[in-house]
Amino acid sequence: MSFEKRIAQAFSNGTALPLCKCSRYAVFSDCHRGCGNMSDNFLRNQHLYFAALEYYFREGFYYLELGDGEELWENRSLARIQEMHNEVYRKMEQFKKRDRFCKIYGNHDMELKHELPESIYLKNREGGRDVHLIHGHQADFFNSVCWKVSRFLVRYLWKPLEQFGVNDPTSAARNHRKVHKYEKHMAETAESKDIYLIAGHSHRPHLVEDELYVNVGSCVHPWGITVLEIENMRMSLVKWYMGTRAERTLCVEREILEEEIPIK
Repeated sequence: MSFEKRIAQAFSNGTALPLCKCSRYAVFSDCHRGCGNMSDNFLRNQHLYFAALEYYFREGFYYLELGDGEELWENRSLARIQEMHNEVYRKMEQFKKRDRFCKIYGNHDMELKHELPESIYLKNREGGRDVHLIHGHQADFFNSVCWKVSRFLVRYLWKPLEQFGVNDPTSAARNHRKVHKYEKHMAETAESKDIYLIAGHSHRPHLVEDELYVNVGSCVHPWGITVLEIENMRMSLVKWYMGTRAERTLCVEREILEEEIPIK
């Protein structure tokens, strides 16, 4: 099956939500929440993530998560992950109770595919292009079709080697050649279908005016987390990071990386 067919299949297994001038969506991806051990890449940014969730809940945003929320390639137990990051899941429950929560699965949490949709569809009620959101592994053969092989290699080979600084060459987030190939596939799909296609997977944030492919980035950057905000029919790419006040105290900062680009 080609990547076009895999992406089309993902579109058919999705959840539909409205998109209009009053819509407010905060789009996260690739949190990779783990068990709190040395390989838990989310751990260093959990305070930034929690601060972001507090902000978006207070400001009335709808929370969207585009897969790889849980790191189930390196960890076998979802219950242990939830126990380790219980404050985060409590905040998610608040979004759920307000009916402002939707998450899909990616390749690193493929085990949840029977519980979660594969895509999100934002139906544009203002007359412009529709917006489709997927994790993005569908455009990556090794991490979609061969995901069980990839999981085996990550769990038993690359996870131990990561402790010594050896990167996984099969990862789209760490292999530049794979990243460029992935982005080319995603951009071609968006252009051919004349839709906005928002994804994660590569961990490389991307938002450029007049381009239909958008990438949220991830929550495991060494310098912070990135979030895509959709508000008033515009998209903004935002970075959350640790800043310093004049009195030399630390604080969580929110910075707009790419200014509002209209959805048209």
